[in-house]
Amino acid sequence: MDNLSNMDATQYDAYIEHTRQTEYPMLKDATYLDHAGTTLYSKSLLEAFSADMMANLYGNPHSASQASQRSTQQVQDVRLQLLRFFDADPDDFDLIFVANATAGIKLVADALREHDSGFWYGYHRDAHTSLVGMRELAREHRCFVEDREVEEWIERGGQDTHNRLGLFAYPAQSNMNGRRLPLDWCGRVRSKGMLTLLDAAALLSTSPLSLANLDMAPDFTVLSLYKIFGFPDLGALIVRKDAAWALQKRKYFGGGTVDMVVSLKEQWHAVKSAHIHEQFEDGTLPIHSIIALKSALSVHHNLFGTLERISEHTSFLAERLYSSLQSLRHGNDEPVCQIYKDSASTYGNRTTQGPVVAFNLRNSKGQWVSNLEVEKLAHVRNINIRTGGLCNPGGIQSALNLSPWQMKENFSSGQRCGSENDDVVNGQPTGMIRASMGAMSTLKDVDTFISFISEFFVDATAPPIDAIDSPILSAEIPASEQLHIESLTVYPIKSCAGWQIPQNTFWEVRPQGLAWDRQWCIIHSGTSAALSQKKHPRMALLRPSLDFAAGLLRITCAVWLKDAPCTEISVPLSADPRCFIPESKTSTPTNVCGDSVAARIYADPTISAFLTAALDVPCQLARFPTNSTLRHMKPHLRGAGDQDMPLHFSNESPVLCISRMSVNALNRDIKARGGTATPASTFRANIVVAQHPSILPGTEMPYVEDTWTYLSISKKEKAIEPNKGGKFEVLGKCRRCHMLCIDQRTAEKRQEPFVTLAKTRRSEGKVWFGVHLALSGKQSKTWVRVGDEIVVS
Repeated sequence: MDNLSNMDATQYDAYIEHTRQTEYPMLKDATYLDHAGTTLYSKSLLEAFSADMMANLYGNPHSASQASQRSTQQVQDVRLQLLRFFDADPDDFDLIFVANATAGIKLVADALREHDSGFWYGYHRDAHTSLVGMRELAREHRCFVEDREVEEWIERGGQDTHNRLGLFAYPAQSNMNGRRLPLDWCGRVRSKGMLTLLDAAALLSTSPLSLANLDMAPDFTVLSLYKIFGFPDLGALIVRKDAAWALQKRKYFGGGTVDMVVSLKEQWHAVKSAHIHEQFEDGTLPIHSIIALKSALSVHHNLFGTLERISEHTSFLAERLYSSLQSLRHGNDEPVCQIYKDSASTYGNRTTQGPVVAFNLRNSKGQWVSNLEVEKLAHVRNINIRTGGLCNPGGIQSALNLSPWQMKENFSSGQRCGSENDDVVNGQPTGMIRASMGAMSTLKDVDTFISFISEFFVDATAPPIDAIDSPILSAEIPASEQLHIESLTVYPIKSCAGWQIPQNTFWEVRPQGLAWDRQWCIIHSGTSAALSQKKHPRMALLRPSLDFAAGLLRITCAVWLKDAPCTEISVPLSADPRCFIPESKTSTPTNVCGDSVAARIYADPTISAFLTAALDVPCQLARFPTNSTLRHMKPHLRGAGDQDMPLHFSNESPVLCISRMSVNALNRDIKARGGTATPASTFRANIVVAQHPSILPGTEMPYVEDTWTYLSISKKEKAIEPNKGGKFEVLGKCRRCHMLCIDQRTAEKRQEPFVTLAKTRRSEGKVWFGVHLALSGKQSKTWVRVGDEIVVS
């Protein structure tokens, strides 16, 4: 649209909001602040690409057929369009299509390492992980921590290379905090006789890059086309032709890159020489993806105008977000956000700062808020942000002031990139929150996100909930009769529905938990990782039941399955070895909450077909290995004497317990906010404790379980054997996640009860509800029953 450049900021934002509704239905009701981490494609783009595919026949470019020549011509045209998109003169530059920016980086590294003396490599602290990885192929390498180090190094003539071929690489824009680095480094470094590689992937997602000035242009520029257009998934490496000599040492050649190959009696080949790209685009090009770029270039311009216009818009949003976050204060006037802005950058100045805000949150006591908790709540509210290490190790280490020994210690304690572990270790964050604006982001996104932070993470005047007073028991009823077991539930298959233990049934409890609890799990057929409701809500619809008369675990689904081979599957309760795939054929261990378990996988294809139809993901049923104690309770829940208690497929502890009083209190809070009460089954507890029926309403003891240390279960009947009952140790409170937002009856997602819990039951930056239990002392087993009396201490 020609009039886009004439709109003011408010008009353009309103236009983008309208465009989102019509072109990007996947953004409906979503807050979009993760442009760098999501792939969005417009309806018009898919329609244009589909029309092209339906109207034309395209073939392998390595042929003389009409369809193949049509592909060849289209690829050549798109290549030229892209060069012009970056003001790159085709006489001075060539463009190589690659899978992504990382593939372009690796292509350069693989070529340079073949030089006789290898190559010296320098990279900036703000480099993406893929740039850092180049150091492993260099003979020598150096990380520049500060900009002034780069400046001084350039002024000294680029020393340290020791007469080797030298390459200096850096990002045009940090993918961590959006600060923009000097583009003139490229020309200045080259004037000292070294090569330069510019990672433009983050910059080009929202801003233009001109290569018109040949003297200042990088030798190699890598970029991700999907970050600009959303579709297709493709990258590019732009090469200055007068620097192409540095790539010629590459030894590997693929189909389409050679004019002649001799294989018999002699080994000889002649590499294509007409164009640079012909030498490095190995095999058949992704022709349909490249052709899609033709539609992407056109549609992107029609929807948003130029990258310059997008840059203005996103810079405006980033400045608004930055100033809003910076102004947030707790009731005691302590700041809410720690923003990681580089001292050399200024929001609103597009030369020094991109549309990204990186930050962490603190509570009113100055303690760090776990980003895992932020991400859980953001998920519930359909807010798209990114948290963690952000694939920027140097930037993270510098901003968070992490020493190498600390990072190694965090790794030893279980911290992993992309894991769901806490990112506050020893009182210090290991990652951060990143909000990145894109062409489709709007002021509404910014304002919604600020409201979200204010609602959940700004402490006004409320006292911390961890200061819980000890409850007062009723004086009219003996303490031994005030609490009892209301219900008992086992979950035979991890993350699937529970099976309620019948009343008047004594149920065995072992150190691993209630008998038959989490004995089975469903694993992904490709990765062998145990599936969870958090990612696969339909697991709630799988209803296991224990049929002791038939000796079977029966599994049904609460909804009709169109492609399922049957309406019910069953497996023996006994661990019959004939039911499982031989251990010699199952090489990949099952991953359960970060632990590796040699689970036994059922061989019957009907079982896998049924579960796959139910969950719409290729999966198999697995059972915990017999007599195995390979899994143990998490260290933070170890019992008295630091007992190393065994687990089956439970997440953290053998037994989870909640109280009916707490559920009632929570539901009162939910209904006071206009919500609908949630059933106790939402919390997937093994034991639900309730107060004596004669205790009057209003005198209940909600959250009394927070104060327990031990829990003793006893029987009224005098004739019951001594080992019916037993003593349980309270290991700690249960930390909750957004899995609570999955309705256990329908598998539908909702916001409650997690939203209310986050407002009423959050302390130490975590959301709590219920307690973890384990058999106390050296008890090998005991039995419990619905109605049993409970005495706590």
